[in-house]
Amino acid sequence: MIIKLDIPQKANLLFDHWNETIIWSCLQGIMGEIYADNGERPMSAMAVLGDFCFLAGVPNRDLVLYRPDCCHDEVIMVPQNDIWSGLIESCYGTKAEKITRHAIKKEPDVFNQSKLRQAALSLPPGFTIRMIDEDLYNMCKSNAWSRDLVSQYPDYGMYERLGLGVVALKDGQPVSGASSYTAYQEGIEIEIDTREEYRRMGLAYACGARLILECLARGIYPSWDAHNLESAALAEKLGYHYDRPYTAFLIHPRACLKIIYP
Repeated sequence: MIIKLDIPQKANLLFDHWNETIIWSCLQGIMGEIYADNGERPMSAMAVLGDFCFLAGVPNRDLVLYRPDCCHDEVIMVPQNDIWSGLIESCYGTKAEKITRHAIKKEPDVFNQSKLRQAALSLPPGFTIRMIDEDLYNMCKSNAWSRDLVSQYPDYGMYERLGLGVVALKDGQPVSGASSYTAYQEGIEIEIDTREEYRRMGLAYACGARLILECLARGIYPSWDAHNLESAALAEKLGYHYDRPYTAFLIHPRACLKIIYP
């Protein structure tokens, strides 16, 4: 039987040494949920938050197939090792698209704040940067391109308490932004998006720089995980250092069979 852990820290050892802030958010009980094969002494566990699902411990078929209500239609499954990877492929076949993501090193003292301040001011004429307030939160949530900037916060009250973000505005409308996809005790996981027609104008660079500065001013860490090499290159331009590629699986909508237990 797969159950949700009321005390997520019971799965700490299964995720030990996994340097991933979304997992930390779940284990700390701040955002997300932990599911496991046993409520007291779990051997297998799954950290679920937003689009992501991290699988750890002893590979478990029921856990791979389990679909919590909090899961999005399209899920990115991240296996702890090759055995988990094989099980995901066995369970979903062609519905599991193997992808490569890119881990970025977490180095608190690596940033050149003078360079970041210059970057934050490097907007083209006609654009401004603002912190995300309630009005901008609602505007981001109402547009498909910007929804992920705030999507993990059901209401502005939660975003105001846990989140942090900036947007670039053109004629009063958000066209690019950098925000906290998720939050954990020591920092945030950065999400950056730009409306398609405003890409390659330096807006993501300026927004990313401003958000990093805001994090540093508050004593929290701006973690970055890249979904492609372009994102990794932007991270490096902002002062981060590349760590390594890693394997994940994009599970397409309706691929999962939700197991319902009595």
